[in-house]
Amino acid sequence: MSLSVWLGALEQGLLWGAMVLGVYLTFRVLDFPDLTVDGAFTLGAAVAAKLILSGYDPWLALLAAILGGALAGLVTGLLHTQLKVAPLLAGILTMIALYSINLRIMGQANLSLLRVETIFTGVKGYTALVPFGPALLGALLAALVLILLYLFLQTELGMGIRATGDNEQMIRSLGVNTATMKLVGLAIANALVAFSGGLIAQYQGFADIGMGIGMIIAGLAAVIIGEALVGSQTLARALLAAVIGSILYRAIISLVLRLGLPATDLKLLTSLIVVMAMAFPLVRQRLGLRALRLRSEQDAAANQRSQDL
Repeated sequence: MSLSVWLGALEQGLLWGAMVLGVYLTFRVLDFPDLTVDGAFTLGAAVAAKLILSGYDPWLALLAAILGGALAGLVTGLLHTQLKVAPLLAGILTMIALYSINLRIMGQANLSLLRVETIFTGVKGYTALVPFGPALLGALLAALVLILLYLFLQTELGMGIRATGDNEQMIRSLGVNTATMKLVGLAIANALVAFSGGLIAQYQGFADIGMGIGMIIAGLAAVIIGEALVGSQTLARALLAAVIGSILYRAIISLVLRLGLPATDLKLLTSLIVVMAMAFPLVRQRLGLRALRLRSEQDAAANQRSQDL
């Protein structure tokens, strides 16, 4: 494979990193299976693309995308905390509603950004950075998001969100409003997802109504791959694992496509990757237990032989 293919996988993995961190925040930290992700990702892309085409600054468009994603997360959180809707159903309801909202924002199913200025236009203009400009910008943004999220989760509010995911009943007995913790966590998570959607729209040069389909599975795949390879013993390591998992997931997709897999089978491939990544710790544990059992049997046999002698 050429350098450009691996570089493209690195760029996409870094730009999708914020989305993966958002998925990590809901599924791992809050223990909330949030399906808003598919709609929030497209929402971020739609808002950013529409504002850029309307003449607004690309960075300002990203800020608006973040706010839109946070609002979507709040809607899901309110459905769950105030109306007592189950987490899965609350996310599905918001995701379905966002499909129509995204269409209304875009005005059509697809918006092209090929002839307008984006955050990558200036980077690509520097000859010294070509062809590494987008990758450097993606790495800078991914590092910024990772550091800010790490620092936030170390604050009192962040610790409350983490404790809510670990043991909601216990933290509620200590006087913490778990409903507020869920609202804040869902808002931040979907803001990250929408931020990633706005970045990807500017990177690819278009926003499409269907670009968010399957994002939740892709995010889970990246989280699980990262945890399987890097580990999640500490918060910093878990967050770094999510970003590394995002890069590895995109690299796997690029490799398989280069080997001849039709693009129509990508969703099937993603599901298989998730299954294999989830099975990896169990397989490793069973192999470890089998190796321990064989070692015990060998030691017992050796002891028996020494006694016979």
